[in-house]
Amino acid sequence: MATQIESTLHISDLILQASPVVQLVMLILLLASLYSWYLIARLHMSYKKAQTDDDHFQKMFWSGAELNTLYNNAQLNSKRRGLEDIFYQGLGEFLKLKKRNAPQAQTIEGTERILRVGLSRDQSGLEQGLGALASIGSVAPYIGLFGTVWGIMNAFIGLADVEQVTLATVAPGIAEALIATAIGLFAAIPAVLAFNHFTSKGEGVYSDRALFAEEMVALLQRQSLDSTKEQD
Repeated sequence: MATQIESTLHISDLILQASPVVQLVMLILLLASLYSWYLIARLHMSYKKAQTDDDHFQKMFWSGAELNTLYNNAQLNSKRRGLEDIFYQGLGEFLKLKKRNAPQAQTIEGTERILRVGLSRDQSGLEQGLGALASIGSVAPYIGLFGTVWGIMNAFIGLADVEQVTLATVAPGIAEALIATAIGLFAAIPAVLAFNHFTSKGEGVYSDRALFAEEMVALLQRQSLDSTKEQD
């Protein structure tokens, strides 16, 4: 008898014997978990590449290389991202305004505006997938809870025709229902942790890029003042 109950309560058997609704809930949660792990892997690689590319460009920028040389190299790179793309857009706007003989204040203001736009655009691209992780982390437990409630309801409905209720008759239905909640938590916990981790990492990347943009504006402003003095 003990062996029979033990085999009945085996997890794989409980999943296979679950009602179609509970099985559908489990399938949805399993797919959500797989998708969240895919997003976690993709975000990890994206942030790692962004950090590496930004560090490489900053080394070139502060090594004393000519801005025009860096600009031409960025122009030839159709896959530029991160700081290189922000630098390219900002310096391009600066050169356009200088060519039109715009006042210095207007030139710097226009450059800052383009840099802010570039920062926001690159950050949005970098953070793709965070919204889906947040949704999985917040919704998965409730989907699992729905499966649990449905399973428990079916278990008690099934007991209506049973004259004598024992642990052996109640346990399989309750255990089957609770598996849905367990899978929901299994999908939600990594998604929430990853969302918090990558959100914090994204704020760090944005902060570093914003600081670079400010330093770049200050450098261009000094160069504009020096060129103005030379002309005088």
